[in-house]
Amino acid sequence: MGEEPMTFSANFSLVLPEVVLAIAALVLLVAGAFRGKVGAIFTLAAVASLIAAAATAVLGPKGVAFGGVYVADAAATYAKVAIYLSSAVAVVLGDRWLAQRGDQKFEYAVLVILAALGMGVTASAGDLISLYIGVELQSLALYVLAAMRRDDAKSSEAGLKYFVLGALSSGLLLYGSSLIYGFTGSTHFSQIALAAAHGGSHGVGLLFGLVFVICGLAFKVSAAPFHMWTPDVYEGAPTPVVGFFSAAPKLAAMMMFARVLGDAFPASEEQWRQILVIAALLSVFVGAFAGLAQSNLKRLWAYSSIANVGYALLGVAAGGEVGLQSMLIFMTLYMVDVTGFFACLQALNRDGKPMETIQDMAGLVKQRPGIALAMTAFSLSALGLPPFSGFWAKYFVFKAAMGSGDVMLQWAAVIGLVGSVVAAFYYLRLIKAMWFDDAAGAVDAPSPSARAVGFAAAIFSFPIVLVALVWLEPAAKAAAAAFGHA
Repeated sequence: MGEEPMTFSANFSLVLPEVVLAIAALVLLVAGAFRGKVGAIFTLAAVASLIAAAATAVLGPKGVAFGGVYVADAAATYAKVAIYLSSAVAVVLGDRWLAQRGDQKFEYAVLVILAALGMGVTASAGDLISLYIGVELQSLALYVLAAMRRDDAKSSEAGLKYFVLGALSSGLLLYGSSLIYGFTGSTHFSQIALAAAHGGSHGVGLLFGLVFVICGLAFKVSAAPFHMWTPDVYEGAPTPVVGFFSAAPKLAAMMMFARVLGDAFPASEEQWRQILVIAALLSVFVGAFAGLAQSNLKRLWAYSSIANVGYALLGVAAGGEVGLQSMLIFMTLYMVDVTGFFACLQALNRDGKPMETIQDMAGLVKQRPGIALAMTAFSLSALGLPPFSGFWAKYFVFKAAMGSGDVMLQWAAVIGLVGSVVAAFYYLRLIKAMWFDDAAGAVDAPSPSARAVGFAAAIFSFPIVLVALVWLEPAAKAAAAAFGHA
C-alpha cells in the first residue's frame, strides 16, 4: 500500500481537493466574521471553491499519500465530484432560502464546505483513523446545519437529536475500530485485509469489531434498524438542509461501507454480506410501510430515503465490480432526484408559510403546473417507473443481486421489489393530491433558483438520464474496480 517513500509535494498534490476546501472554508469564515453580511460574491466564492475542488479531483494525480492513510483513486474521484457538485447546489439553494426569510448567515456556506471536506476525506480513507476523522468533520458540520435556525424549536430539536444519536454511532464506530486494531495491530485497510485473510484465533474478535463498525456506519447512512433519527431530523431541519442531507452525505456513507468492506474485509465477504442483506431488507420494509402513515412530505421522504438506502446496500452486498458499480449508479441517480424534489418543495409557499404536507399540495397543477410536473417526475422516479432515472437505478441494483450467484441475495432482490410496490402507494397519493384534489389557496411566487434546480433535475430524470447513462455506467465501473486494491 504505497511502501515507496513519497515527498511532501507528492502527498500535497494528491490531497489538493481537500486543501482547496480547507483554505476556502478558512478564508470565507474570516471574511464572514469581519463583513457580517452575506452577498452574492460570498455565495459565488463558496460555489467556485467546491467546483474547483471537484476539478482538482478529476485532473489531479492518483496514488497513495501519507503512508497509506489517504487514497486518491478512481472511486474517490467519482465520489468527490458528485459530493462537491451536490454541495455547490446546496449552497445556492440554502442561501436563497435563508435570504427569503431574512435569516441569511455566512456560516451556512462555510458549514456546507466543511461537511464536503469531511465527506471527501472519508471517500479517500485508507485507514480507520482517517475514516473516523472524515466522519466526524462531516458530522459536526451537519449537526449545526440541522439546528441552523436557532429561533425555530423544531430546528433546534432536530440538531439536538442528530447530535445525541450521532455521538452514539461514533461511539460504536470507535469501539469497533479499537477491536479491529487490537486483533490486527494496524488501522490500515491493507494490513487488516491480510489479517482477516489469515483468520486464526483472532477471527472471531475481528468479526465482532466489524459488526460494531457496520452498526456505526449504518447510523450514518440511516439504514434500519439504526434509522430512528432520520424522520425527526428531516422534519425539523430547514428544507434546503434536508435536501443536502438526503444527497451528498448518503453517497459518502455508502462509500464508507464500500471502503471498509471492500478494502479491509474482502476475505470476510460471506459474513458481512449476511448482515448487509438483513439491514437492506429491514430498511426497504421500514421505509415502505412506515411511509404509508406519513402526511408530512419531509418525514415521508425520510422514510423514502431509508428504503432507498436498502436498495443501495443490496448493491454493496452483491460485492465485486458489478455490485459496487450498481451502488454508485444508484446513489448518483438518487442524489439528482432527491435534490430536485427538495428544491421544488422549498420553492413552494402559501401566504408566506412553507407547504410541507400532502394536503398542502392539493390542486398544485392548476396553480404551478411546472413544479407539479417536476414533483410528479420525482415521485414516479422514486417509485421506479420506467423510463425515469429511479427505474434505471433499481435495475442496476437488482441485476447485480440476481447475477451474484448467491441465493440469499437473489431472494432479497425479489423481496425488495415487493417493498418497492408497497411504497408506490404514498408516491401515488402525492401525485393524486397535486392533480385531482381541489386547491387549498393561492401559492406564492416560487424562488427562481429553487425552481431552476427542480426543473433541471426533473429533465435529467427523463429524458437526459438515457444519455447520461452512456458515460455514467463506465465511470462507475472504473470507480468500482478501484475497491479492494488499497
